[in-house]
Amino acid sequence: MLVKAMVSRKLDHVIISRFLFYYQKSKFYTVKSDTKPTIAETVIEMLYMLDQSCVSCKSLFGILRVSLNFNLNRSIRNKLENMIGSQLDQATLDNLLVPSPQGINYLYDVNLVLRFLKSFLRDGGTCQASPIRLRKVSGLIDLYIAEVAPDPCLKPSKFLALAIALPDSARDSYDELYHAIDMYLQVHAGLSEDKKMKICCVLNYEKLSAETCIHLSKNTKFPSKSAVQALVSQQSKLKKLLQTPNNFNSHATSPYSATTEAKNWGLRKDDANEQHVLYAGKLDLSTDNEKLRAHLQGMQCRVMELEKVCKKMQSQMAKFTKSKASSHSHTRSLPKLCS
Repeated sequence: MLVKAMVSRKLDHVIISRFLFYYQKSKFYTVKSDTKPTIAETVIEMLYMLDQSCVSCKSLFGILRVSLNFNLNRSIRNKLENMIGSQLDQATLDNLLVPSPQGINYLYDVNLVLRFLKSFLRDGGTCQASPIRLRKVSGLIDLYIAEVAPDPCLKPSKFLALAIALPDSARDSYDELYHAIDMYLQVHAGLSEDKKMKICCVLNYEKLSAETCIHLSKNTKFPSKSAVQALVSQQSKLKKLLQTPNNFNSHATSPYSATTEAKNWGLRKDDANEQHVLYAGKLDLSTDNEKLRAHLQGMQCRVMELEKVCKKMQSQMAKFTKSKASSHSHTRSLPKLCS
């Protein structure tokens, strides 16, 4: 009743929430165990009435942990989980590492984290939540996935549910998720190729770094199709880079041939040709994996060589453009001759 009166008088919700957390802690020290669930439920109900931005996420996790052994009312527990989920971007990895309830083989309560994510996306929403909040949560979830990946009891369906819980826009890079998948496949080596491929399909190969793609192409734990997709993605990136107008407009309009320009830039004729053509032989997926991976590694080396050529050409072009601009500027600065 006191809290309701404080809310009705529009007192600071931060102060009210701190009072409620203090009340819960102090009461837990003095009351019997059978009374604690009632106190926890009352505090959660009162906190749910407040502006959630004024409620400490850390303190909410504190109530969650002390109430794990209580048989809280389902609706009350849902309110607590919704409050935590709505500000999941304020949580830490340690907060999420909640042990699984009795009867569940998983080391950590994955279902609880999935419910947090559902609340975050529903209340914060992909439209309402800022990109910064989404990226914070994605980084946190990637850390969590890496933490639960070595669990031999974690089913592929649960691992997959964690990996696809957030939209693609939440991640700028999929490198961390790749390493978590790598760990999971190492622990669950007995998975079928189909299940492995389902897990690998969550990766956005366009958002993998070149180093990660190289690692993937050599990684025997991953399906061969996944390695092919990663390599094709990297080749596509390089092709777009080579075709960028800003880098090669002047190159395309130059009266010199590619061979002449290559000599001017100190490049071999083969390198000049390589910048225009990205060769990828047709892969025979019916061959054994070792031959396929050897072929992929050879293609990857070619991609890396092309990247070096491209960078060298860009550097030379920048110097040429700068020199030309300087020359024009110097010419304009000369005084006119008297007739």
